[in-house]
Amino acid sequence: MKNYDVVIIGAGSVGLPLSWQLAEKGLKVALLDEEASWGRGQNRAAIGGIRATHSDPAKIRICLESIRLFSSMQEKYGLDVEWRQGGYLYLAFDEATEQQFCALLEKQKAAGLDIDWVGSETIYRLAPGLRTDDLRGGTYSPQDGYASPLMAASAFHYLALAAGVSFFFNTKVKAIHREGERISSLEAGSEIFSADLFVNAAGAKAADIAKIAGFDLPVFPDCHEAGVTEPVERFMEPMIVDVRSDAESGNYYFYQAATGQIVFCITPRPQIWGRDKDSTSTFLPLVVRRMLELYPRLRNLRVRRTWRGMYPMTPDGLPIIGYPDLAVNFLQLVGMCGQGFMMGPGLGSIIARSIAANGCHERPEGFTDYGFLFEELSINRSFDHAELLS
Repeated sequence: MKNYDVVIIGAGSVGLPLSWQLAEKGLKVALLDEEASWGRGQNRAAIGGIRATHSDPAKIRICLESIRLFSSMQEKYGLDVEWRQGGYLYLAFDEATEQQFCALLEKQKAAGLDIDWVGSETIYRLAPGLRTDDLRGGTYSPQDGYASPLMAASAFHYLALAAGVSFFFNTKVKAIHREGERISSLEAGSEIFSADLFVNAAGAKAADIAKIAGFDLPVFPDCHEAGVTEPVERFMEPMIVDVRSDAESGNYYFYQAATGQIVFCITPRPQIWGRDKDSTSTFLPLVVRRMLELYPRLRNLRVRRTWRGMYPMTPDGLPIIGYPDLAVNFLQLVGMCGQGFMMGPGLGSIIARSIAANGCHERPEGFTDYGFLFEELSINRSFDHAELLS
């Protein structure tokens, strides 16, 4: 039997930074993953966007914490994650979208987000050559940015190792044992692990882990594709988000990485459920057509590669953060809906502070600044239905 204070399942966007933050606070932490190394789940499929531009105040504050961590990696720890604070630019081409964006501004600013409405002249300065036909303006949040998911995962792994986290790779959870309303131990690989607290941070496989523990989680993988071009001289700064949709797709977004490549993604319509990681023949023609309609100067760039990953989706698009009543020491940090890379570090920091202050399902600590996202953590909740903590 291996004994720890905390055992985390999933060495990805959420589990890695959480393990580091917990170990930094003196807790004995084990991090388990069935993959051969860290960040090999959906973390490596992320495109790298990190925004605090959300509609929910709690999400805004979580991602502001993430931005603080990402932006200090180089100076504080000497670790390059290719962080660049290029901002996020949401475009509005019709009156209804403009009104929707403007209605959110007051709430976003109240939550601490540096954001404002900008006109087409400012947009053209931020992204020279972007077509401004029918463009009414957009919201711009200069604190947002982007980083390399691969380099960020390696940085968090390095910090976690230095803080004393024990890593167990190629270690698949086989059984989870419960005594009453508490998890007593779990079997993974050839080992048995006991702890005061267990954490499910398994991303797209979160529902599989919950099923082993004897309860259901409504987390369903949703396939998305992305691509990257060759590197070119810098000509744009923000992540550009076009929220318009057509018959084949929803919004799409792209940015120029710190190393010069254009990284891009699009939301398929209808959603594609499942765990198929193979790239399709339809993605590139669809996303390229829409990107070139908006930004013709991209037309001569050569695409280097495409890939496919999964968004761990929930029925209402909100994450599941809390304790099921069947396992009150089994914290669920799952269902990030494609936002695990941007939320993971901030969420890990906040959760670690609570755990270190003896926060638990009965008495969560340190959540006063994070809205209703954490106010209900003290309530034992069963996740065998679609009603979720948001």
